[in-house]
Amino acid sequence: MDGAIGRIDRFERVTLGTRVYDALRSLLIAGELAPGERLSLRRVADQLGTSMMPVREAVSRLVADEALEVLPNRAVSVPLMDAAKFRELTRVRIAIEGFAVEEAALRCGPADLALIARHDAAFRCEALAPAPDLERAVRANKELHFAAYAAAGLPSLRAIIEGLWLRIGPVLNLDMRVSARRLAEGGAEAHHARLVAALRAGDATAARAALVADITGTAAFIEASGRLPP
Repeated sequence: MDGAIGRIDRFERVTLGTRVYDALRSLLIAGELAPGERLSLRRVADQLGTSMMPVREAVSRLVADEALEVLPNRAVSVPLMDAAKFRELTRVRIAIEGFAVEEAALRCGPADLALIARHDAAFRCEALAPAPDLERAVRANKELHFAAYAAAGLPSLRAIIEGLWLRIGPVLNLDMRVSARRLAEGGAEAHHARLVAALRAGDATAARAALVADITGTAAFIEASGRLPP
């Protein structure tokens, strides 16, 4: 009996830690935590209704993923990213995410296209609105991209892309979260429209070109903002 109870307890702790990890991971990928932002482990635990132990477990995993860092004073924060690392990750994204949409153009079906179009419409609604909901725009942008990548039908590829966004997501979405300027000037809405059209036409070359234009346009805007340390 005691052995069985012990096994159940261990299983529950692991499950809860994983749930906290997934919740924080989703926030990072979606860019809902900013570079340099500090996390209160107590606040996370209170918000999720858990003890500190699964939060510490989740944070340790995210530190290993290079998505969070522990400062000398033991505070936990979202890492800052310098310009060189940002350019490196942008090049990797172009290669991997470009391949993903090429595959998606060859494989996606009506249900995939309907989902992608729905997220595209949600993003366009905010991009063209006089007073856009910036959080909604960030969310729609992320969902559109990942719906396209999922349409490639390659779960291993999606996992690789999630790993990239885990590190770069906070930087990608910082300007969009705090200012409507990037929505108005970044050109993402037009790139998304071309991507959706290419996917619908089954044109892998055009899909990759639209995705690359979106990534490079966003990267140029972020670098020009001066937010990345040299």
